Amino acid sequence: MADKPTDQDQCQQVSAGDKHKTEVENPDAKRTKIKTETSLDETNENGKEEKQSAHQDVKQEMEDSKADVKSEDDAKSTPKSDTDVPSSILEKGIIYFFMRGRVDVERPEEVGDIARTFIILRPIPHDAKLSEGPLSDAGTSRILILPKKVLPTSGRDRFMAFVEKSGASYDEIKGQFLAGEAYETKTKGTRHTPAATPIGEGVYAITTTGRASHLAYMITIPEKLGEVQKDLGVKEQGSFIISTKNPRYPAPASARLPKGPEYPKEILEEFRDLRWIPSRPNHLDHDNAQVLLIGESSGIKKALEVQDDDEKAPKQEPLEEMEELEEKDLKRMHQLSGDHSAAIYADLKVHAEDYPKLQTTF
Repeated sequence: MADKPTDQDQCQQVSAGDKHKTEVENPDAKRTKIKTETSLDETNENGKEEKQSAHQDVKQEMEDSKADVKSEDDAKSTPKSDTDVPSSILEKGIIYFFMRGRVDVERPEEVGDIARTFIILRPIPHDAKLSEGPLSDAGTSRILILPKKVLPTSGRDRFMAFVEKSGASYDEIKGQFLAGEAYETKTKGTRHTPAATPIGEGVYAITTTGRASHLAYMITIPEKLGEVQKDLGVKEQGSFIISTKNPRYPAPASARLPKGPEYPKEILEEFRDLRWIPSRPNHLDHDNAQVLLIGESSGIKKALEVQDDDEKAPKQEPLEEMEELEEKDLKRMHQLSGDHSAAIYADLKVHAEDYPKLQTTF
């Protein structure tokens, strides 16, 4: 039986180069709820009849439908042979970083003003390449919450995170995680939970180096990191060792969730008597899964090492695979309408004007 290190040894306390010219973002916070779109009848300058307006509505729906089909085709286009993908890459996709201010704090001015930071992972097929346009909604996104608010940047940093929502659709991401809300209290009246603010978008890969798993990423937006990204530990290229917690072992009181993950038997058997095991993508497909992120000061070097099996086969190197993915994503995001913020929201099929702009300064 393996030694059983304590959770206190594994984690700290948990609370619940320039690529192109930098864009200057307007920091003003926006409204947090999707506003009702003005009908075609109200905006029709020529006062045309309702029949014609309805005809235009149908036409627009057909065009939107075609656009969705195109997005799906783009996500599936230009496939590459699965045998070309390095065996060390278990999963790849698009990663988004967001933060949410404390109650009634629309625009955080320091890390202390942040209630929580979270990561959205949107996997793409293992043998697929990115193409033009926003990705179709596959309903496979995951939202990871970082109660510590900042990302680990060195081996001394060991922070817990948990899967708040797995298998999330874009509508669920928009309604349950991006939007803000107002609520009434007896003592302080109306309080407001602000909408989430984007702080970065890029590509990621979950990799294995045999004895450990890594979550490596490369930032596409913003093209130059600001103080917000640096203070929160977001790097141009970064990586963490990522391990999954055995739900059979109790977590420290400060890191305990009301309910644990409902893993199937095959995943539970992977743990044996270990408290932690290297994370696999399917571990993250379960709500309340807890993971430990350990910073890697060497960046992505360790996470993207070529493994022995791949050295003997004509496979692309992990770093080349990631750089190719990043290049495609950069081109894709530039083709989406608007500034950096609009590109991120367009990718998630959200109206950018109703949400805060990407923030790079406090």
